[in-house]
Amino acid sequence: MSQHRHPNRPRFDPVGTAPRRAALRILDAVLRRGQALEAALSRAGEGLSPADRGLAHAIAAEALRRLPDLDALIDGATRQKLPDDAKARTVLRIALVQALRLDTPAHAAIATVLPLVDGGPRKLVHGVYGALMRAGVALPDLPALPQAVETRWSRAHGAEMVEAARAAIAAPPPVDLTLRDPAMTDAMAERLGGVSLTPGHVRLPAGADIAALPGYAEGEWWVQDLAATIPARLLGKGAGTALDLCAAPGGKTMQLAAAGWRTTALDIAESRLARLRTNLARTRLDADLVAADALKWKPAAPVEALLLDAPCSATGIYRRHPDVLHRAHPGLIAETAELQAAMLARAADWVKPGGCLVYAVCSLEPDEGEDQLARFLADRADYAIEAIRSDELPAGIEPRDGGTVRTLPTMLADAGRLDGFFITRLRRL
Repeated sequence: MSQHRHPNRPRFDPVGTAPRRAALRILDAVLRRGQALEAALSRAGEGLSPADRGLAHAIAAEALRRLPDLDALIDGATRQKLPDDAKARTVLRIALVQALRLDTPAHAAIATVLPLVDGGPRKLVHGVYGALMRAGVALPDLPALPQAVETRWSRAHGAEMVEAARAAIAAPPPVDLTLRDPAMTDAMAERLGGVSLTPGHVRLPAGADIAALPGYAEGEWWVQDLAATIPARLLGKGAGTALDLCAAPGGKTMQLAAAGWRTTALDIAESRLARLRTNLARTRLDADLVAADALKWKPAAPVEALLLDAPCSATGIYRRHPDVLHRAHPGLIAETAELQAAMLARAADWVKPGGCLVYAVCSLEPDEGEDQLARFLADRADYAIEAIRSDELPAGIEPRDGGTVRTLPTMLADAGRLDGFFITRLRRL
């Protein structure tokens, strides 16, 4: 009798295998199909309990943080190099990252992944894993970056930045909260048991249960990385109308509304605006929401302030989204740079003379930041940089010569670091 499972017969995995199977699907979606980790989790995690879904996410995320080092171990234990996209390689990554980083007992780490290679090279997977465990292998304290990323960032920012980037990705980052009322900074920091690095901000350790924290239900704060708060801070107190492009999930929209701006928030996806609508209701803040393509839509009248946090490679948020290190290839960076240029050129016409435009990207790629700014200024004689001042920034972050801001993993190293951004403020002449 055939031992193969009928294609229409349900699979009955051993206990503990389901979240590992989901992790396998996530890694395949990220590494082979270029999907974002969160999008891949949404599909792969269907039907899992919250605990199993969380475990699948933790396994996949930690494997992506440590991928070059995991592959180095695997390649050192095989006579013939496994293809990069081989299922056996990915299954070994899942087993090893559990045993070496997630404190899973060694026998459980391998027992729960072997069913993933039923009908495949089980002996190879078991043999390689066993050899590595017997050799007492370990992962380095600081993860290696993918070689292409290290080369790009070293060229753009120097060796010190690359070393800091390795330190930054070694563990999940802290949680930053933006307060609706900056006057409550000291009180909220004490109430939440966190530290504040600038007015209107509280930082908590990684892993905080967000919805259970004091002030969440009352809408007194929202989650937003410290670097991501800078663009809206640079527009100051509300003095008229403001337009936030590519607004969802809405942290900057809420900042602008809390600062008194009459804010319109635009995003191409209605589903993403639904989350912003929920956040506005929770924080009791007001903004007009528009679901439209910024390359086709235009406002009824020019505005005093415009914030464009443009779509980008997102390499600046690699600490919390390690998948971007493996998805943001040069072709994607070039593609997003062209989109940014088109959006920036179009949005510049929507600012009143004398008004302000803040352009930002959560990217560590100069193509999307410094080069984008130079390209824009060469085309638009009616705009000039309005230099960002030190007293407008959180302590430990300084503007560059020329008045722009580039946040890097070298900054605030002793306080938990921050995401990578490029930010410039432009005044329409």
